[in-house]
Amino acid sequence: MKLYSYFRSSASYRVRIALNLKGLAYETLPVHLLKNGGEQLTPEYRKLNPDGLVPVFVDELADNSVALTQSLAIIEYLDETHPQPPLLPQSPLGKAFVRSIALSIACDIHPINNLRVLRYLVRDLKVSEDDKNAWYRHWCEQGLAAIEQTLSTDKRVGRFCYGDAPTLADCCLVPQIANAQRLNSDLSKMPTVMRIHDACMALDAFVNASPAKQPDAE
Repeated sequence: MKLYSYFRSSASYRVRIALNLKGLAYETLPVHLLKNGGEQLTPEYRKLNPDGLVPVFVDELADNSVALTQSLAIIEYLDETHPQPPLLPQSPLGKAFVRSIALSIACDIHPINNLRVLRYLVRDLKVSEDDKNAWYRHWCEQGLAAIEQTLSTDKRVGRFCYGDAPTLADCCLVPQIANAQRLNSDLSKMPTVMRIHDACMALDAFVNASPAKQPDAE
């Protein structure tokens, strides 16, 4: 198994967590998003992912080794091919709940704060660095506040986003918090989100997936 990854990429971080929770060995192939204009934009890399994004996952043990993109699709592939421990509940309602948290982060918060969006704000729209960071914090805090409301009121929430074992939702939550903290977002009004984050970070699978632990960390 190979993971094309950037140490600070939220989407790559999600997949690293899932691989660690599953106990799966994999090779990290670093793709630097800033050097040389962005290694993700080279013709060679775009053959793997035409979008020019990380991560890309290759399972060479599969019958037909192909490059998989999109972190949530990769994690669900891992969950189907390596069912233990499960990262999605068995019940349809449970699955829908976990996916709703994961998608709120992956579709509503993260894309607005993605590196290529932030670079466009600065390079093309001439937004100042301070205003760019204010943009980031605004959308991140607004999105996480909505997740806090859900997690603080739903009875299915336990030690983690769903019950007492990590799921796809936790794989998404922790990287988003890491980025929020890096950009000095105000998380003081999100006690449930932070409680779950701290429970995750007590596990080696999450710690070892963190940006600082990656071979390309700077």
